[in-house]
Amino acid sequence: MWKRNKGMNKPISILDKEYLQWVKELSKRYRQSQIKAAVKVNHVVLQFYWDLGKDICYKEAENKYGSKFYATLSRDLRNEIPDAEGLSERNLRYTKKFYQLYNQKIKILQQIAANSESEILQQPAAKSNTELASQELAAHIMQDLFSVPWGHQMLLIDKCSDDVIKALFYVQQVVENGWSRNVLHNYIDSSLYERQGKALSNFTRTLPEVGSDLAQEITRDPYNFAFTGITKPYNERILKDALLNNITRFLTELGTGFAYVGKEYRLQIGEKENFIDLLFYNLNLSCYIVLEVKIGSFTFADVGQLGGYVVACNHLLRKEGRDNPTIGLLICKEKDRIQAQYALESSSQPIAISEYDLEKFYPEKLEGTMPTIEEWEAKLGGSIEHE
Repeated sequence: MWKRNKGMNKPISILDKEYLQWVKELSKRYRQSQIKAAVKVNHVVLQFYWDLGKDICYKEAENKYGSKFYATLSRDLRNEIPDAEGLSERNLRYTKKFYQLYNQKIKILQQIAANSESEILQQPAAKSNTELASQELAAHIMQDLFSVPWGHQMLLIDKCSDDVIKALFYVQQVVENGWSRNVLHNYIDSSLYERQGKALSNFTRTLPEVGSDLAQEITRDPYNFAFTGITKPYNERILKDALLNNITRFLTELGTGFAYVGKEYRLQIGEKENFIDLLFYNLNLSCYIVLEVKIGSFTFADVGQLGGYVVACNHLLRKEGRDNPTIGLLICKEKDRIQAQYALESSSQPIAISEYDLEKFYPEKLEGTMPTIEEWEAKLGGSIEHE
């Protein structure tokens, strides 16, 4: 008699782990395809808006067709394309601003490339490095521009209409970090562009050229610690506890790639125990970051202590072939720039000095620029030990 396989009544998910993994992989691929489709649609829409803005500028349409031009064009386009979205009078006005904001930067790069090309016509046939770099940069800018949703672009037009470099900075941040419109708005309001990469440091002297540029880019001055909610007198322990109680916002304020390792991180140096205020690892730089927080004014002694911790981390924690040299970051309430610069010149270790601010507005809701646990463990090749 034919025996029934009892296992056939069991859910597939119980019978076959490989099947479960396959379902997860299919779901992931489907979500990725949705994202790619959305990006492609967005690219096509923004290309249309760019070309429309260009047409309006070149045709001098407002002068040619009168004050009601945008209202008329909006009505006529919607009559011709009744199922189309994004053709309101307001949107059409933004298409012109969109083109005007970025076009001058693109034209400058294209002109540089054209000039380089004309210069080398009388010389060897190969294209100059300047021409290639300008062409590649222009193409890269356009690719990034058309990857950013239209709602973000309208916000950038409103907030950065007189500063294309500032606008392009935020475009790059949106592309790299996947910020929502609200997060972008909050970062603009917190003056991220004006703060990014502004810490005093000795990186150009203590790190390789490529590494020094990347390290400087992750710094900010001042750091915005308003999310701690501190309004009354406080000491360093209260500040550190408040930072770690808001670890998601703290990591986001530190920047992309920061992963938290420990507070009061113990280092056995010789016969003495030493404790680092806060220890992080930055996945983008592949190095440990020793962070010291001081609630008072900067002193020379701060750099000496921090430099010692950096050297200790290199000896005790850094793994050759995996980690780049450890970096020190000192965040204090205030600093005298000349005194801080002299202190940095006295140190052979890579150190940056910034201030913090407790008063500026900080976004209520933030989206991840922090690495996940999986990314963190994959980078370091195993589970992470936290203090």
